[in-house]
Amino acid sequence: MQVSLSWLSTHLDLSSYTVPQLSDLLTFAGVEVEGIEERGVTTDKVVVAQIESFVQHPNADKLSVCQVNDGTGIRQIVCGAKNFKAGDKVPLALPGAVLPGGFTIKEGKLRDVASLGMMCSGKELGLGEDHSGLLILDAETTIGTPFNQLVPSDVVFDLEITPNRPDLLSHLGLARELSALTGMPLKGQRDYNKTSTPTKLETLNLKLETPSACPLYTARLIKGVKVGPSPEWLRRRLESIGLRPINSIVDITNFVMMEMGQSLHCFDLDKLSGSIVVRNASEGEQMLALDGQSYTLLADDLVIADQKRAVAIAGVMGGEETGVTEATTNVLLEAAWFTPSNIRRTSRRLGLSSDSSYRFERGIDPQQVAGGSELATKLILSIAGGTAEDVLHVAGEAPALTGEVTLDEDRARKLLGTPDLTGDEIHAILEKLGLGKKAATKHESRWHIPSYRADLQRPVDLIEEIARVIGLDRVPSKMTAVAVPSDATDRAYDFAMTIRQALVNRGCFEAQTLRLIADAQLPDTLGGGTGVAVKNPLSEDHTTLRPSIIPGLIATAALNIRQGADRLRFFELGRVFLKLPNGNSREEERLAILISGPVSPSSWHARTPQAADIHELMGIITHLPGLSRVSIEPKAVKESPANFLLTSELRAGNRNLGWIAQLHPSRARDISARHPVYVAELLLSALRQGSTGPAKFEELPRFPGMTRDVAMEVPADLPHAKVAAFFASQKEPLFIASEVFDVFTDPTGQKIAKDRKSIAWTLTYRSPEKTLETAEVDAAHQRILAALEKALPATVRR
Repeated sequence: MQVSLSWLSTHLDLSSYTVPQLSDLLTFAGVEVEGIEERGVTTDKVVVAQIESFVQHPNADKLSVCQVNDGTGIRQIVCGAKNFKAGDKVPLALPGAVLPGGFTIKEGKLRDVASLGMMCSGKELGLGEDHSGLLILDAETTIGTPFNQLVPSDVVFDLEITPNRPDLLSHLGLARELSALTGMPLKGQRDYNKTSTPTKLETLNLKLETPSACPLYTARLIKGVKVGPSPEWLRRRLESIGLRPINSIVDITNFVMMEMGQSLHCFDLDKLSGSIVVRNASEGEQMLALDGQSYTLLADDLVIADQKRAVAIAGVMGGEETGVTEATTNVLLEAAWFTPSNIRRTSRRLGLSSDSSYRFERGIDPQQVAGGSELATKLILSIAGGTAEDVLHVAGEAPALTGEVTLDEDRARKLLGTPDLTGDEIHAILEKLGLGKKAATKHESRWHIPSYRADLQRPVDLIEEIARVIGLDRVPSKMTAVAVPSDATDRAYDFAMTIRQALVNRGCFEAQTLRLIADAQLPDTLGGGTGVAVKNPLSEDHTTLRPSIIPGLIATAALNIRQGADRLRFFELGRVFLKLPNGNSREEERLAILISGPVSPSSWHARTPQAADIHELMGIITHLPGLSRVSIEPKAVKESPANFLLTSELRAGNRNLGWIAQLHPSRARDISARHPVYVAELLLSALRQGSTGPAKFEELPRFPGMTRDVAMEVPADLPHAKVAAFFASQKEPLFIASEVFDVFTDPTGQKIAKDRKSIAWTLTYRSPEKTLETAEVDAAHQRILAALEKALPATVRR
């Protein structure tokens, strides 16, 4: 919202504050200052001058040579404007004047004719956007008067008002805030909540069919008005904050809105048919708005209607058919309070936002509705003439949004850390903010909240206001903190961080992908499950809450491949959303990993490193926290998803850890992958179950170990994991490790049967107490071989 400093000054004397000081004051009070713009001229070298005569420029058809009286004599000016005549008074920038934007006026020649200054338009002086001609001044203005005495320069603040402070969306509201922060008293008109106009209920056939959406609606009839241009002061006020003057009636409603925060609307009374009804729209009802667009309304949209049709979208925009024009002579002035949620819903659905809807959807002061109508009526009568009815027609009543709040002053001091804050100081601060003291004791006080501060509902809200006014620099900072015991959330966070660190140590990069994916990405889902569809998707690319993290990682891989990346190592920890068969849904934390490309970066001694395979991915998984001491068995799924090969379920005993697979070659070609792509998706809850807490370190062995090799024949379809699980299960005291080093098959069947394969392992033996003897190792080795032949369909080759 744009706020004019000169406008603010009609309510508050801020002459003792500089612009930077005011900006800091607002910022530290929680009102963000997004920009500051100086408008108008500060130099004395722009003066009021009178055009005495002018002739056509001898060398240019579109220029005139003017003789201008600047108060000290006649000065020749070359001008390109056409909207003036002899005798007009205009602003004249003398040589040396610096205009807004840093433009300096100099003496010069235009087409060989001397020009000793420049006559100015409003835009050139920083007053509005009109640059179609010179700014014509009032005929009574004294020649030679510095222009900055006639039209003082101004400073405009561009403020970002938070949604909980709609009271600041007006100059009066901001003046109240600055009064509390500076201690300066308000001056002039500062209470529009009271009206001296008598009211009549349910007249004019004024009906409220939906009091829940519009608790209060008022109307005032004003007849015999003359619509025309607004006076100079009113146009200046609106232009100072970026509003374009339209006509006197519309400009007055805009002025009242920016002055006190009450949005109003004027109808051409002669274009209305019968009674005024505040009702819900009919399903599919059409209305032509003031912006020239026709809008299709729904049954939950609120409209203002006459007997024939809707004439306004309530709180958002009026209708073009009943708008005020220069031919209007009788008007109906509307002032109302609408329920914010209704206005917000309609405005966003229609994509139609206005200054009125911006205020109504945040919530205006319900007690100022009648006062806003009275202020606008007075301005209309003084500017546009006419006669106003001596009553205000009212339907409904203003809702009570505020009440009383009791403040524990001792608690306020403790929360703020300001034991020196006295009760008198607290009371003075709250009274400056407009709160009324109802009662007070030594330790607490009770306060009536003004109708414009509906955000103050609890004692802690009052404490926050006290902190804002005294300044956060008065609230002490503390370096100490109280330690709290670790809870389940802390442990889950710490475990996730250990997984991240472990994967980064293995050369992987963390990705962060969107939780919303397109329907076209669903075939990339691993682990089954159906995604949760979004009712109102923002785009075709965000239609479903992801049932798997893999689609996002595949999209990330495709992006990196397009950028020339060859070696891909990505992981992501995140949440997936699964739709259950009964129609409900649940969320689940998962870890997804994607690898592709060379095992190691290329170098001078290995220009073409070996490409990664599914075993490297299994190696990464087995070294994750929680799995380093767990035997993992891949179990092939019955039916692999369409976009994957070699899909297996990873199990640790009866526990499902997740899934591992290779991306189908055809899908890999779709993303232009130059190497096979392997993915895995693990259940974070299953990994936490296997976690044994912090890593445990053992002393390095002091005695050497001994190894023995074993080669065995097994069925070709025997999973490697079963052999690995057998060795991991052995309780032989001296046996400490096993590692496969050879696998041999013969498709011809000459050296070994086609349905058989040979596997060779190295077994390691060591004692922590002594150096082993050969006989001890041989005995332990034979016991393991005997158990091997008994447990598996294996024949040891001796």
